[in-house]
Amino acid sequence: MPRKIDTVAGRAALTAVADAVAAEAKPGRTELATAVRYLLQLLAEKAPGHAVEVRVPPFGAVQVIEGPRHTRGTPPNVVETDALTWIALATGTEKWADAAASGRILASGVRADLTAVLPLRP
Repeated sequence: MPRKIDTVAGRAALTAVADAVAAEAKPGRTELATAVRYLLQLLAEKAPGHAVEVRVPPFGAVQVIEGPRHTRGTPPNVVETDALTWIALATGTEKWADAAASGRILASGVRADLTAVLPLRP
């Protein structure tokens, strides 16, 4: 089981990423990875389950949402996005519909809409 990211470290990483984005600079890889993993961790806590796989390559993936358990191969319900889009969705600075319409979310399956569980409260 991956090590849990504590709230202080997660929030610090989110702040560092937000500051870099605001300054139109590239966020540090370590801060970006920590922020993504922290938010994935919060999502797994908020919506436990195994019906939807949320992927934010190359930083992490979690299975969430109650429903049929996925055990092998490609899951039937997958959400994949980049790190900055995931952070924006999870923190509420961007809406799911807007990111999906712009093509920055790849979602497949009938359960692959996270509107009901986003934003998170980091």
